[in-house]
Amino acid sequence: MDRALLAQLNADRAAKVPVAVATNLKSGAQTLLYLYGKRGANGWPNQVAERARAVLVADKAETVETEDGPVFLNPFNPPLRLIAVGAVHITQALAPMASLAGYAVTVVDPRRTFATESRFPDVVLSNAWPDEAMAGLKPDLRTAVVTLTHDPKLDDPALDAALKSDAFYIGSLGSKKTHNARLERLRRAGFSDNELARIHGPVGLSIGAKSPAEIAISILAQMTQALRQEAA
Repeated sequence: MDRALLAQLNADRAAKVPVAVATNLKSGAQTLLYLYGKRGANGWPNQVAERARAVLVADKAETVETEDGPVFLNPFNPPLRLIAVGAVHITQALAPMASLAGYAVTVVDPRRTFATESRFPDVVLSNAWPDEAMAGLKPDLRTAVVTLTHDPKLDDPALDAALKSDAFYIGSLGSKKTHNARLERLRRAGFSDNELARIHGPVGLSIGAKSPAEIAISILAQMTQALRQEAA
């Protein structure tokens, strides 16, 4: 890899930009390809650029056969992250499950009696208010945001920030009635129906979950669906 390409790759990784390295295994030529067309394929076959997006979504390398020879696509994705707003019972189950699935988990809750190391061992805790925490965490294309407090003072600022970000998944706990009221508040804050459609509410796949652990399973399953379904 030439120095300019390596420098750009390192810069992209530092900026947490999903990028794939395309290498023609016949000629040795290389280029960088992006999830959302930050740069074009620079004369490479269109199928390579198309497969690069799928490789980044699936987070799995593959070789594409082209008229110019086989091209190896190697994804370099930022780490998966979960920002969970609300140090509640569901979060206690969700945090270790998400960690096992490869997520770096941050639990945000200004209520210090809830967000404690004894309740959330080996998890990053933030006692900042959600709007402040989200400003620092900067959700990206590899980030899921889940709000679980039932308290608009905590959930709504987090959802506001999430909707303005590239988070791949946004979910919010609550009944259909609660969710409709939440959507109305966010509409008044200026969000369109298309933007609000990004919120999964009530959160989680509909599997009849009842207990905190079952609800956590449904949430992680829905996060996985949102992360992987584009690669299908």
